[in-house]
Amino acid sequence: MSKQLLEIQPKELKFIFELKKRCSCSVQLTNNTCHYVAFKVKTTSPRKYSVQPNVGILMPESTTDFIVTMQAQQVAPVDMVCKDKFLIQSTIVPAGTSCEDITSSMFVKEESEYVEQHKLRVTLITPPNSPELFPIDGASKNELTHEGSIERDQMLGRVETLSPQTTVTKKVEEHKMVNEELKQEKYKELKTDQDVGLKPMKDEEGLQTDKIADLKAGNNIEELKLIKKFEEMKSKLDELKSKLNEAEVTVSKLTEERRLSNQEMKILRETLADLSKRGGRSIHIGFPLLYVCTMAIICIVIGYSLHS
Repeated sequence: MSKQLLEIQPKELKFIFELKKRCSCSVQLTNNTCHYVAFKVKTTSPRKYSVQPNVGILMPESTTDFIVTMQAQQVAPVDMVCKDKFLIQSTIVPAGTSCEDITSSMFVKEESEYVEQHKLRVTLITPPNSPELFPIDGASKNELTHEGSIERDQMLGRVETLSPQTTVTKKVEEHKMVNEELKQEKYKELKTDQDVGLKPMKDEEGLQTDKIADLKAGNNIEELKLIKKFEEMKSKLDELKSKLNEAEVTVSKLTEERRLSNQEMKILRETLADLSKRGGRSIHIGFPLLYVCTMAIICIVIGYSLHS
């Protein structure tokens, strides 16, 4: 894309630094395009600075500001040199996009998207009439004017650029700064995802919780099946016990009946014995003699008649 998405003023963040005091700086963003542009502000020291707002939407040909506030510092940096940096990312978004719709994935460079990046350096300025003394060649910095301190910073910047040793040091520092920016970018992206409502870790925990719940449900089903089988076996065992008790009762009844019948037979035998002893006539066993004789005569008559 040939045209720049955002115009940023100022190009460098300048803070009037005082110990144990907060200081702020305003940055203006201007959208000179005919598109809706989303922006996001990152820093290499997120605990040291606060940005309000750190994300936003710019309508076509509109302007907005964000405020960068440095927290109160207990110790001044060496030679008032600050290595902190800010990164402003911008990209084109559809019309009607709100701040709540902004995610970190919008600012990932891909072939189908255009992401613009601007880096802002941080410069610390000593306030005029400052009680803090910073010796330079036997003199104090509060003897310098505000403009003189700015010119000195600019001269130091030129010397740093022209000096080969400083250039190597600067490259090493830039390499460290890139690594630090990557770490801070990951930290800020995770923080932004949490602010927008994306909670992947919680989702993973939710998945693990679901798996545990499924396992518990499976275990509960198995336990229910075992309990059901146990109850069925217990009911069958109770039924067998009841049948066994019924059989024992029947056996005891039969035993009692047999005992009574044996007693009755014994009594009957004793009665018969008493009767046989007391009676005058004997008891004949078998057919009577008269009957036998009669049948013999009849058989003889029939046989004679058949032969004749």
